[in-house]
Amino acid sequence: MDRSRKKLRRTIVNTIGIVVVVAAAAVLISVLLLPVLRIYGASMKGTLDNGDLVVSVKGTKFKTGDIIAFYYNNDILVKRVIGSSKDWVEVDRDGNVFVNQQLVEEPYLKEKSYGEQYTDIAMPYQVPEGKVFVMGDNRSISIDSRNSKIGCISSEQVVGKIVFRIWPLSKFGTVR
Repeated sequence: MDRSRKKLRRTIVNTIGIVVVVAAAAVLISVLLLPVLRIYGASMKGTLDNGDLVVSVKGTKFKTGDIIAFYYNNDILVKRVIGSSKDWVEVDRDGNVFVNQQLVEEPYLKEKSYGEQYTDIAMPYQVPEGKVFVMGDNRSISIDSRNSKIGCISSEQVVGKIVFRIWPLSKFGTVR
């Protein structure tokens, strides 16, 4: 009887130890490598909607069209990369976006908009060294790099690139 109790106690202690190690590893991975984020707001409406849960991947190399999450005033914002260091970005009054005088194809947009009420920078605009120019997909209401309050995003601000939606299950899959 005494022997079986010791064995049971050892099994319970080992199981608890394994659970704690696995939980700690899961937390480290989710915080350091693959943060899971909840979408709030409507600046990416249509692509990412309020309440969606997404997975991001840490990194600092982004291309036009990538969706990134970044820190801004103790919040995490999600926007689409439009231009990188030294690129010239211009948005015309019809909402067409040009990078280095080349029209950017944006099949993910439902509606183009200049975003006049939120745009306070002079166009064309050159992206500073080490930064990216971002815009929301819902351009008429998105406050993004077109506004000097947010401006261009540095690599230190970036949480990661949004790659996968895990909620709602009806939209489960990669994010483009």
